[in-house]
Amino acid sequence: MTALHESHATAPVQPLCRALGLPRATFYRWKNPPQPPRKACPAPPRSLSLEERQQVLETLDSQRFADLAPPQIFATLLDEGVYLCSLRTFYRILAEHRQVRERRNQLRHPSYSKPELLATVPNQVWSWDITKLLGPAKWTYFYLYVILDIFSRYVVGWMLAPRESAALARRLIQDSSLKQNIRPGQLTVHADRGSSMRSKPVALLLADLGIAKTHSRPHTSTDNPYSEAHFKTLKYSPQFPKRFGSLEDARSFCQDFFSWYNHHHRHSGIALLTPASVHFGHAHHTLALRQNALDAAYDAHPERFVTKPPHVLPLPQAAWINKPPTPPASLEDLH
Repeated sequence: MTALHESHATAPVQPLCRALGLPRATFYRWKNPPQPPRKACPAPPRSLSLEERQQVLETLDSQRFADLAPPQIFATLLDEGVYLCSLRTFYRILAEHRQVRERRNQLRHPSYSKPELLATVPNQVWSWDITKLLGPAKWTYFYLYVILDIFSRYVVGWMLAPRESAALARRLIQDSSLKQNIRPGQLTVHADRGSSMRSKPVALLLADLGIAKTHSRPHTSTDNPYSEAHFKTLKYSPQFPKRFGSLEDARSFCQDFFSWYNHHHRHSGIALLTPASVHFGHAHHTLALRQNALDAAYDAHPERFVTKPPHVLPLPQAAWINKPPTPPASLEDLH
């Protein structure tokens, strides 16, 4: 090591350490040995004693001052003729105890996991929600409950009521499950975090029917995209009125709308098929008829199709709520 130190004056350390098989860190540790720890400095004679510092901390954390900032406490005590220490010492004591923040116990919101749901066939994942319809007068509403199959976009159940109620939601889910012949373990029902969605009657019903349930994260509308998009289709339809004159008026409109939506609306998310044709297994027959029409048009005028023969839009094979990101392909996969 002495020879290495002497050679260091004329040669760089890295080649020499490599030649001797010695790590550079070892050389520098030898060259600069650790210093012995310094002795603790005695407390200044002007500093507060441990009892005084504890008194200051108890005063700051007291019920009276727990919601006030240190300058407010300092000024309040001075007005009452009390001086405990300087304002800067207030902050030093709080920092030592990690209390330079809200000193009351604050509510810690739990972390909610992102729901990731996949449907590859109808009646595998349902999404449901409640929206308000304006009534005849100001501050009057009707509540529309809608259950949607996310794969087929088929409305499997809906209800219009003058109020929002967990009992009504429970009845709608039960009736829709019976109508669709849902078996235990077959279905997952997804909803946001409304009071009816998280209610005990609904949870007990789903447990009895063997249906799994998931909820959106708070204040995250994108966790329930199918219901949100469906309500936009409803409220942006040309026939949708600004207000409904009565509950019967709103119910009559919804009956016409849902019949049109399920059986006549060509949905862009399911290859321009109707929700009913996808839900009840008629999609492939409809796509075959469309392809026959395109083939006939191509045979009659192939010059009109410049790039390639026409093909129908394929029916999506899966419907996701929060599809997980696809991992990047490795080099081996690329080759």
